[in-house]
Amino acid sequence: MVESKQLIQDIVDACDDKRAENIVVLDMNELTTVAEYFVICHANNTRQVQAIAREVKDVVVENGVDVHVEGTNDSKWIVVDADGVLCHIFHRDERLYYNLERLWGDATQIPVEVSHG
Repeated sequence: MVESKQLIQDIVDACDDKRAENIVVLDMNELTTVAEYFVICHANNTRQVQAIAREVKDVVVENGVDVHVEGTNDSKWIVVDADGVLCHIFHRDERLYYNLERLWGDATQIPVEVSHG
């Protein structure tokens, strides 16, 4: 089993590799049993949302972690569930609408390194 922090960084790197924007990681451990961490990002079109989701899924599978993907039908909000880490990949407009960072405002934001900004 891969360590959570390494899995999170691998997911962040996968998002970054496909040019996801505004990648945020929230520590959910104290707030919900749904997930330990949220990785949240967005893209400007549905094709890019799909590409990010595919890349995240591939990276998670390479790590030997069970993965489940939801939301691929309309590709405005895809969630990749990777054993306690939920990666939320939004179309820009959907991210602004749902605003998970504000909804889960009590969550601690974990700093992450991205190469593309």
